[in-house]
Amino acid sequence: MRPDIGKIGVWRLASELSIGLIRQLEQLGYATVWIGGSPPGDLALAESLLDATEHVTIATGIVNVWSCSPHEVAHSYHRIADRYGSRFLLGIGVGHREGTARYERPYDTLTRWLDELDAAGVPTDRRVLAALGPKVVCLAGSRTAGAHTYLTTPEHTRRTRVLLGAGPLLAVEQKVVFDTDAQRARALGRAVIVNPYLGLTNYINNLLRLGYSRDELRQGGSDRLIDALALHGDASTIAGGLRAHLDAGADHVCLQLLCQPGEDPVPAYRALAATLIDPA
Repeated sequence: MRPDIGKIGVWRLASELSIGLIRQLEQLGYATVWIGGSPPGDLALAESLLDATEHVTIATGIVNVWSCSPHEVAHSYHRIADRYGSRFLLGIGVGHREGTARYERPYDTLTRWLDELDAAGVPTDRRVLAALGPKVVCLAGSRTAGAHTYLTTPEHTRRTRVLLGAGPLLAVEQKVVFDTDAQRARALGRAVIVNPYLGLTNYINNLLRLGYSRDELRQGGSDRLIDALALHGDASTIAGGLRAHLDAGADHVCLQLLCQPGEDPVPAYRALAATLIDPA
């Protein structure tokens, strides 16, 4: 069964999540909040956020398989599921070879992890797999509830839906800058995208498959690339960009709001929620 995580959620680094913010996001109507930045296998942050809220789903985006063991994660999953049931979604992934000294046979490592999660009783429909390339997308569709994609475009979403077929979940991350000044918005988006993402082989290869040239990936990325990976504009413009993923086959889009240092993110979340989320 595909998990019900709503159409619109929020992806935010673990270091930028707080009890106060998660409560405001829940009040604004965001269905799911994704904990980014490879949260540890004890899943303590997810548990604390669930404890502080009433109905929002908490997902990990993603637990890195090189940083902990499947036994630890399975134990943590059951501890949380026993208290909060379907309000928790476990996202796991293989990360990037540039950040992992042991990055050997990643596909085999993912399948071993899934085997051990199966053996530990972690339900298939309460876990998703980070996926970009076709092979891992197909693994996500066959061994988990579906795929969680990151740093992609609606064209990638369309291709991924074709690979997954109609059944599995497709949850897509999309960066946004709530700013109508294109130069300022691109500067913020470029700073986040170039370092580290345009230095990571998995993302580079995926963008090349999508038709971007190597020249567009060099020297800070072309404006065309930055505009696609970090949508900018007013609430209506950003909402249109997020809906493009839904129209291309995504079930869920989790927006990653990029802000200037020290900027309060809540006004932007509120404006976007008013445009994106239907009142209950």
